[in-house]
Amino acid sequence: MRIDILKLVSKQVWSSKIKNSGTIWLIMIFNLLLLFALFSGYKNLVNQQETVEHYSHEVRERWEARPDKHPHRMAHYGYVAFRNRFPLSFFDFGMDSYLGNAVFLEAHKQNTVNFSEASLSNGLLRFGEISAGMIIQLLLPLLIFFWGFDLVAREREHGTLRILLTQGVSWQELILGKSLGLFYLALTIFIPSVFLGIILLVFNESTSQNPQGYLRFILLIFGYLAYFFIISTLAIWISAKSKSSKSALTVLISLWLFFTLIFPKVSQVVGQNIFPSPSKIEFDTTIEQELIKQGDSHNPNDPHFKALKDSLLNAYGVDSTHKLPFNYSGYVMREGEKLSAETYQKHQARLVETYQKQQNVVRFTAFLNPYMAVKNLSMALAGTDYAAYNDFQNKAEDFRYKLAQTMNELQMKYISNKVKNSADKKAVISKKNWAEFPDFHHQFLGLSEVLKNELYSIISLIIWTLWMFFLVKYSIKNLKAF
Repeated sequence: MRIDILKLVSKQVWSSKIKNSGTIWLIMIFNLLLLFALFSGYKNLVNQQETVEHYSHEVRERWEARPDKHPHRMAHYGYVAFRNRFPLSFFDFGMDSYLGNAVFLEAHKQNTVNFSEASLSNGLLRFGEISAGMIIQLLLPLLIFFWGFDLVAREREHGTLRILLTQGVSWQELILGKSLGLFYLALTIFIPSVFLGIILLVFNESTSQNPQGYLRFILLIFGYLAYFFIISTLAIWISAKSKSSKSALTVLISLWLFFTLIFPKVSQVVGQNIFPSPSKIEFDTTIEQELIKQGDSHNPNDPHFKALKDSLLNAYGVDSTHKLPFNYSGYVMREGEKLSAETYQKHQARLVETYQKQQNVVRFTAFLNPYMAVKNLSMALAGTDYAAYNDFQNKAEDFRYKLAQTMNELQMKYISNKVKNSADKKAVISKKNWAEFPDFHHQFLGLSEVLKNELYSIISLIIWTLWMFFLVKYSIKNLKAF
């Protein structure tokens, strides 16, 4: 394959399209859309970061300002953890708007992460949000198909295709050259958004705390470049295989609808039907029923905790809990917290496993649909996929458990067994004990974990790219010049 011929053919596509005023207008409109999407996404991200910082500071101040009291009361007073957004989330909103942003952490109970943007907004959100990722993944391929549907078919119709081929240009050079020309046209829309994205990343203060955002953005760029090449080559190959421009346009529009609208929705429905997940009520009821069977740490006559008391008395050789060298109520609360947390984590792990199986059905379709591959990879690198949200849930639960058990340990250490109830003055400890408890800081998933989660998407994009070269090289035997 001759490089000079490829350059000549791609330059011909570029010059013929760029001379058209309609093409210039489309490029300008798309760049304006991307400009608006990036700035609005960045503004939303900054506002959310400021809100999280403000209320996180307020929660911490109130926590440290609580007066001297019984530590178990502090465990029930609780804490609020806020979900930070990754610095690159302004580029692709992903699932962020539909996932909660704050969770109340308290003893004995795992609360839901609440206050998603979708729950607080009007009904317009159901029509979707305009993000740079959405424009590039969904609308730009449609534009590439519109630009490329007649690049070969029209020349066949006009009789110029036979002339090109008789002058020594091979089918391989023709298809790949025109594909590169389309690819370069797509870059006139993509490159400005890349430069603006880098600028916004640099100006975002949180990027300095998460420098992996730059590396993620570089990988995101390569993912989109592969996507554009796949779409461009597919458009030219369909044009070359079609008998007319009209039939090529029909096939390409059908592919776009199938890739972006039909196939993703069908795969989600199939995944949910094959691996059904319980509702929130069913999930909570199952956990509650299992906890009831295990025992009630607040009930002194509960069989499980009565047996625990007897074993403690035998182990320490005493006949009363008042003679134990630690606070017995605190010990019971600690064991109860351990049981409830283990039960919740077991059921939560099953639920997440079900969600992952559902998502894997969608991920597998990436081998048949490059749109799903780049969409999943883009969300993961932008930190707006379910894996990033689930990581926050897990770390918030770890913090909740540590907080509750720290309060129980303080009760065991400082509260006497002779104290009748938490209202007793002798049941009060200094507030410096919870002031020393560390604040909640959510660390994002590492890049290696992100790439591991989206291995199917990465392999899919590689396979699709190689397949495009295979189509160009080996599937030209039946192509006709007239």
